[in-house]
Amino acid sequence: MEKTVKLIIDDKTYEFPLVVGTENERAIDIAQLRAKTGLITMDPGFVNTGSCKSAITFMDGEKGILRYRGVPIEQLAEKSTFIETVSLLINGNLPTRDELTRFSVLLNDNSLVHEDMQLFYQNFPRTSHPMGILSSMVNALRSFYPALKTADEDINITVARILSKMRTMAAMSYKISRGHKVVYPRPDLSYCENFLNMMFDSPVKPYEIDYDVRRALEIFWILHADHEQNCSAATVRVVGSGRVNLYAAISAGIAALWGPLHGGANQAVIEMLSNIVAEGGGVKKSLERAKDKKDSFRLMGFGHRVYKTYDPRAAVMKNICDKVLNKMTKNDPLLDLARELEEAAVNDAYFIDHNLYPNVDFYSGIVLRAIGIPTNMFTVMFALGRLPGWVAQWKESIDDPNWKISRPRQVYQGPVKTDYVPINER
Repeated sequence: MEKTVKLIIDDKTYEFPLVVGTENERAIDIAQLRAKTGLITMDPGFVNTGSCKSAITFMDGEKGILRYRGVPIEQLAEKSTFIETVSLLINGNLPTRDELTRFSVLLNDNSLVHEDMQLFYQNFPRTSHPMGILSSMVNALRSFYPALKTADEDINITVARILSKMRTMAAMSYKISRGHKVVYPRPDLSYCENFLNMMFDSPVKPYEIDYDVRRALEIFWILHADHEQNCSAATVRVVGSGRVNLYAAISAGIAALWGPLHGGANQAVIEMLSNIVAEGGGVKKSLERAKDKKDSFRLMGFGHRVYKTYDPRAAVMKNICDKVLNKMTKNDPLLDLARELEEAAVNDAYFIDHNLYPNVDFYSGIVLRAIGIPTNMFTVMFALGRLPGWVAQWKESIDDPNWKISRPRQVYQGPVKTDYVPINER
């Protein structure tokens, strides 16, 4: 028997279905609320609104749980490759060896971008942010490559195309911004190795791929591959609900991720550390300022909107961070400050009482800087990691038999009917 929830309005009782998820999450289905009662719900930020049913990612902020298709994020970070995780998210299961090989071949075969696209890069102003360029270039892919068809084979090719070409375009944008020769992908390198080589290889100084650096990047991408209905994933679904092509939906997701409250958080961590060094305030003063509600200063990379205890990705990223920093031979005052700040904050009673633990953005910003990624490329790195999640969310929404175009309601608070006044009488 279907469970229902009763809602009493003006002494009249209405019943609405109760939806229960596989992890016992419960939601009230209010699809008929306006039709039955004439009312809508008001939920700024949609923090209490379920926009879809999904089988991709489960997270529990109170318990610090994150799983992709049921597999704990800790296990994926320890045992999986990024491409295995991509296949898991998009296809619904971990690939067999043959499936993984076929997918890897598709990625390699589709890794080059049309040479004419280099002309686009040349015409962006030098001050353009890489995220703005990437969003534009991904949208432009539709002009060079066909839109998604309905056949499964075409889906796999299109998915491989955008995953592989977006990685190539990100590295290409970095090289062109520095006036350096573009490095092309190599068939003998893995997905992560190819990106590092395209970023840092040079005719005068060949890039030597370090296992720990490669693995740090791979784990960074795995940890960021999906995160339920966050701002950018929700954007991909909303834009995709208009039945636009995949390139346009992903382009919108990149634009949403660009903001400092979302994908730009790890960049904000490094910028905060730079400001602390420049101002000479030190860790103690920074912590005191962060506790002062009247002070506009905010300690970036601590706490999380969803995770109320500890971000499970942060624990994994901290281990990687420690490993990468311990291998470093050069001194970096920002990274030294980051370690000092982390140690002070996790032992401070105020931060402990308010559950303000370092989150994944704090550690990932440090790791990206340590392996040589420029600060303005941090959000691009996030986008490359989140790409498979966006594709999975888009694909799930496209395949949903109960699909509806996104069209939120509003509560109007503007002027009531006002007669038009001719311009000479105003």
